[in-house]
Amino acid sequence: MQYVHLGRSGLKVSRLCLGTMNFGSETSVEQAFAIMDKALDLGINFFDTANVYGWGVRRGFTEEIIGRWLSQGGGRRERIVLATKAYGSVHEGPAWPNRSMLSAYHLRQACDASLMRLKTDHIDLYQMHHIDRETPWEEIWQAMELLVQQGKVVYVGSSNFAGWDIATACQTAAHRNFLGLISEQSVYNLAKREVELEVLPACEHYGMGVIPWSPLWGGTLAGALEKVETGRRANENTLKRIEQHRAQLKQYEPFCEQLGESPADVAMAWLLTNPIVTAPIIGPRTLDQLDGAMRALELKLDGPTLKKLDEIWPGPGGSAPQAYAW
Repeated sequence: MQYVHLGRSGLKVSRLCLGTMNFGSETSVEQAFAIMDKALDLGINFFDTANVYGWGVRRGFTEEIIGRWLSQGGGRRERIVLATKAYGSVHEGPAWPNRSMLSAYHLRQACDASLMRLKTDHIDLYQMHHIDRETPWEEIWQAMELLVQQGKVVYVGSSNFAGWDIATACQTAAHRNFLGLISEQSVYNLAKREVELEVLPACEHYGMGVIPWSPLWGGTLAGALEKVETGRRANENTLKRIEQHRAQLKQYEPFCEQLGESPADVAMAWLLTNPIVTAPIIGPRTLDQLDGAMRALELKLDGPTLKKLDEIWPGPGGSAPQAYAW
């Protein structure tokens, strides 16, 4: 396993991050335990979750599963960098005021609830799951600073932020002499490259690591076209994406076959060629899927291959404003 610093911090994380969104809903508790044990064996030390994961059973259930796994001991907690998120409400039923978003009131409650479910006394990377433009940054950073001072949070990250949100957050934190954001978790893959315009440049400027979520675009970049054409089932979102991008997939999947590699491995390896990317999030539902993801770490894509991938999946043309102006 390869390890890199998470942004400008001194924290080292594995080049692949174990995503746990499927735990509890599509992956049983027993299978989730086996996947986490296997991930440790493979050298993956970066685990990502969120307070709302567990849909289909109950929100928060995924954190509970991780907490049960950690409570087995054996050095599990000490060996991982544990990341979770706050923003959405965990509570079912009618929406009550202050049960979501990033107010100091909610952040305090959400952090304590996550700690309880995770059965730990601290969160290594506490991420804001979405931007909240109704709460001032002075309030958000005051709440985060307190959580750090109390030892409940070590580092703070963002997720689904725009470039100007990242800049505003980082500048405000700097004025408070606070470390601020060390990472951004964005949707980023061969087919979804909008973040190259402003989010990735902002992260590079402020020394933040980038943690791409949906690196395989919900399985669309993992050979979905061939699977559907050979009679295998796909969910509604994947079918829509296939229809929207059938022409590109008809080029992409045969090209991967020419390379002698699976489409999933090529998509992951493409992300890993970008120096701003810290660790794509893999979300295995089975042990086999976890084992298969390791190939991307070994796969090296040369210049002509990267050029061809850009032709099939063109990005926005670089960073702003040069991508659309002079």
